Amino acid sequence: MSADLAAQPATPAVPTRPRARRDEGVPPGGPVPAYGGHHLQPAYYEPRRVPREVARFAGVPTMLPTGSPGKVGILDLEFALTGHGTELVEHYQKSPLQIMRPLYYDPQRPDMPYLYLMSTGAGVLQGDRLRTDLRFGPGTSAYVTTTAYTRVLRMEADYAVALTTVEVGEDAYVEYLPEPVVMFLDARLYQSTRLIVAESGTLIAGETLLAGRLARGERHRYAALASDVEIRRPDGTVLALDRVRLTPQDGGTGGLAVLADHDVLGMLYVVTPLATARELADLLHAELADAPDVLLGVSALPGDVGAWVRIVGDATAPVTHATARAWRALRLHLTGAPAPLVRKT
Repeated sequence: MSADLAAQPATPAVPTRPRARRDEGVPPGGPVPAYGGHHLQPAYYEPRRVPREVARFAGVPTMLPTGSPGKVGILDLEFALTGHGTELVEHYQKSPLQIMRPLYYDPQRPDMPYLYLMSTGAGVLQGDRLRTDLRFGPGTSAYVTTTAYTRVLRMEADYAVALTTVEVGEDAYVEYLPEPVVMFLDARLYQSTRLIVAESGTLIAGETLLAGRLARGERHRYAALASDVEIRRPDGTVLALDRVRLTPQDGGTGGLAVLADHDVLGMLYVVTPLATARELADLLHAELADAPDVLLGVSALPGDVGAWVRIVGDATAPVTHATARAWRALRLHLTGAPAPLVRKT
């Protein structure tokens, strides 16, 4: 595991039309709107770079090719602080990605929405391109999760891409804790997560990866998993980079230097000015010291901006329980309010 940089894809120049009617809403000589808008252009949903571990599987699926209806999922959301608390003010979605309305059920934080990201499909398929952008304005607060595990299904041609960007504004407080990603037999996935946090903002973000359908004995039978996590300031300053590359051989993952032959990998990052990195690391050490059936390591992030913990285990429950314990301890310490029971049904 080492650090790497995944650049944000650039939006290409759009050709101009020589003349346009005023009632079209486009001034003469203005840009020609592309079909479906910029969200459905390859430059928006395709990463600029795909790690070679995944890119070597590039190809054209014999069924629906990349870019076909149902193969590109987009979720573009923005939240702002209003007189009623944090509210959704901009919303674009394209299946298979979607949301229902945000929920406000925490009696300790009635201003804080709980947002559930959903997929209408059975799982992530070959040739899928998924992009999620979540923007939280100054002073907002939110908890974001997914309704179920993300299942990356068996692939015979090409690969899948999942791009996520979470932007946290000044004095905002955001928790981004999706359910685990499950890698099926022969699956190939590139997952890029960009976390952009203002200096006075707070973000707790997590990620959990499963080696397969463990109850069926499908252990590290996927073809390739590449995951990049970038943490930056809004001006582009890099705070931390975390890269995972898994290419199992005969069910193995490289020994002690990678997963030490474990099957579940969990990461939790906290970036905040509300506590020192040392204080956060000590809190995580104390909270997880007796966590059963897991191995873990806690470190301070560079520049005293926060801390992170990496957890491995042989079953899903111990890793997810340890991650939940860490999240609850962090929320209580940073906000003074206990975390609620997050509803999934």
